[in-house]
Amino acid sequence: MTVAIAGQLSLYDLVDSSPPTLPEPASPPAPTVEVDAPNLELAPLEVEVTRSRRRKKTAEARLVGSVLSVRIPAASSAEEEQYFVDHFRDKFERTRNAAALNLEDRAAELAHEYGLPTPTSIRWVSNQKSQWGSCTPSESSIRLSDRMAGFPRWVIDYVIVHELAHLVHADHSKAFWALVNAYPKTERARGYLIAKDGV
Repeated sequence: MTVAIAGQLSLYDLVDSSPPTLPEPASPPAPTVEVDAPNLELAPLEVEVTRSRRRKKTAEARLVGSVLSVRIPAASSAEEEQYFVDHFRDKFERTRNAAALNLEDRAAELAHEYGLPTPTSIRWVSNQKSQWGSCTPSESSIRLSDRMAGFPRWVIDYVIVHELAHLVHADHSKAFWALVNAYPKTERARGYLIAKDGV
């Protein structure tokens, strides 16, 4: 079965419209990314770039199997082409990595292993920019930032354990940390996440 993922990116999000020649990329855009199937094989992505004369202001990417097809405006500079490719590769890699990990199963395994409650729901979200995970104890629900989707599994496991512990203690008390520190890679994972935050 062919699995496809698509996303679109506006050139307006990437360039300053005032200069008439070779505009520079601006802040990273947030294209729409849709996943049609829950599990994808994580083969290395091959990238194919097509320049289209009909495409004036937008770039679009579609993933079919392990081939990332990126369509860009014909007038795009080499720098813009590289930006589009890097941007879409990052987005689609994160989506594939997220789809490959069954969060519900992993949370249940970790909850059992460390004597913590099993959440009623756990899912990836794309709107957490300043935290790696969050939970709502009253609903026993957990959300993980999809920025972590490509991180090592032991780092994701730490964040899951951290949020599971919040289902018992909503604060960061000594009792809370006693539960979290049962996970043997806690300090290593915290260091990894601090480095990723640039702190």
